Amino acid sequence: MSGIATNGRVSTLRGPPVGEIDGRRVRVVLTIACTGVLAALAASLFVAGARKNAQITALHRHGVPVVVTVTSCMGLLGGSGSNAAGYTCRGSFALHDHRYLDNIPGSRDRPPGTTLHAVTLESDPGLLTTTSQLASDRASAGVFLLPTVLVLVLVLVVAVLLALRRSRRRSPPASRH
Repeated sequence: MSGIATNGRVSTLRGPPVGEIDGRRVRVVLTIACTGVLAALAASLFVAGARKNAQITALHRHGVPVVVTVTSCMGLLGGSGSNAAGYTCRGSFALHDHRYLDNIPGSRDRPPGTTLHAVTLESDPGLLTTTSQLASDRASAGVFLLPTVLVLVLVLVVAVLLALRRSRRRSPPASRH
């Protein structure tokens, strides 16, 4: 050894030494990030719910009947891959002299060549559902329940953070000895 005392440090790099992290700044950044994610999640769930309700309403009001012929079905595996979780089937149908190939809603196994009564939109033939599925589907305010709860949580979190901030501004800083 050279006999030079280093106090445990080999050298100093530019900036603060490792381990000196401003905990307050980290909390602020994490809080802002979490509230931003919560707001984005709530907004996206509201949009998805409104879109789903609009699709159901459009199919009920403007849907045109089509006959879908099953072209293929594939088994879906669940969990560890050792048990069946359902099926995904594809089918073809004609609408205004155009042929379309689309997924058939549901998870039942259907032999190729089976025909089903379905409903689609002339303006969006990619939106397809079976008549039995459409009969049970209704636009619902229930799709807005989770995003509403998330917004209420967001409002509560922001209110608590603002109250904490106000109380810190009012109280005198603690003296250090």
